[in-house]
Amino acid sequence: MLSQIRPAIVMIVLFTALTGLAYPLAITGVAQLVFPEQANGSVVERNGVVIGSRLIGQNFADDRYFHGRPSATSAPDPNDSSKTVDAPYNAANSSGSNLGPTSQKLLDRVNAAIEAEFAAGRIDVVAADAVTTSASGLDPHISPQFALAQVHAIAVARKLPENRVRTIVENQIEQRLAGFIGEPRVNVLELNLALDQLH
Repeated sequence: MLSQIRPAIVMIVLFTALTGLAYPLAITGVAQLVFPEQANGSVVERNGVVIGSRLIGQNFADDRYFHGRPSATSAPDPNDSSKTVDAPYNAANSSGSNLGPTSQKLLDRVNAAIEAEFAAGRIDVVAADAVTTSASGLDPHISPQFALAQVHAIAVARKLPENRVRTIVENQIEQRLAGFIGEPRVNVLELNLALDQLH
């Protein structure tokens, strides 16, 4: 029996060292050498201060900025730890709403979001991603349709010509990868940074 246990223990230790230590360290080292920016989270800095990541959406609440899609992430309620409260773009708690397409709660929320967008005068056309959350709640991109629908409101808030703001949006549109993978999209953080560079 010992002749069978000893090789089993040696194999467990060996493969733990190989797959649990050596392989992850090698992949991390290669990533740091070949793709250092991506390996470190695609962090965006301004004047030496980290302001976000290209991979994680942020909650832009100011009317002078383009808004991302709604986020369904939450955080523990500070008054009652057994409950949660809405915390848009909470990267520590990535999640979707888990509401199905036949859910009345989802329908009510989407209709309320549509009414709120029109009432605020932020958009004139409702793109699907303007009123629905992503699966992670952290999506950093919006559709070109949603971005272009916000141009008028941003131009008014910043006192800029609409065509100038529209040009910034059009310059920030990322096309499909290799021409057929994914959909055209706009990174909200990079779009807002390009907008800030106008001043």
